[in-house]
Amino acid sequence: MEGEPDAISDKFGNEYRRISGGTFNFGDESGFGLKRELPTTMRTVVKSFYVGIHPVTQSLWESIMGDNPAKHKTDFFDGLNPVESVSWHEVADFIQVINKEYPLTEYGVWRLPREFEWEYFAKAGTSTRWSFGDLDKDLDEYGWHAGNSGGRPKYVGQKKPNLWGLFDLHGNVAEWCSDDWRKDHNHKTQPNPLYKVHRGGTWYTESDSTRSSARGKGKPEQKYDGVGFRLVWQPI
Repeated sequence: MEGEPDAISDKFGNEYRRISGGTFNFGDESGFGLKRELPTTMRTVVKSFYVGIHPVTQSLWESIMGDNPAKHKTDFFDGLNPVESVSWHEVADFIQVINKEYPLTEYGVWRLPREFEWEYFAKAGTSTRWSFGDLDKDLDEYGWHAGNSGGRPKYVGQKKPNLWGLFDLHGNVAEWCSDDWRKDHNHKTQPNPLYKVHRGGTWYTESDSTRSSARGKGKPEQKYDGVGFRLVWQPI
């Protein structure tokens, strides 16, 4: 993607950052992770792509789909909150519609990130518990979690971004990935199609669940008020 811009915008004004390819350690590197975050393996992101600087908002979902399925929508500005209470299958429908109705160009597609891609851009070149470091006390500056959210998701982009300019990776809403769940990180175990991966932790989980390598799973047909998603634009 030589010569491509560092950032692009969709027709609704949402920004997407270019993520260049590279190699990184996939899995927990800090020693604080769970068994499902191990073993740590070397992974390579071969092709560059663009990723939303924040999760998809209620406003964008409503603009595309004509409704707002989110549970948390009690005031005028809630369109700035991440959309949640959307199943993985509903997200797939959203992506199908946006690819048909709102392509950026004919030389690319909207999609969900792969699980290893999500961890790659969440870590942003770091090996610490979070992209900002190892200290739990600093999390409030970067994310919304059970200790500071006030019992609901918050408007996107209010906290500090990671080193690659991406917001809301540590908490607020967890984010669906394209992958079926596997019980560890070496991808030698069989995928379980009964569950899909989500990453990042939520507004109602404790801080440990918001670490860069922390993993979650959900049933693809089920809606969770702590799970939304982030869009990737893949040039082809």
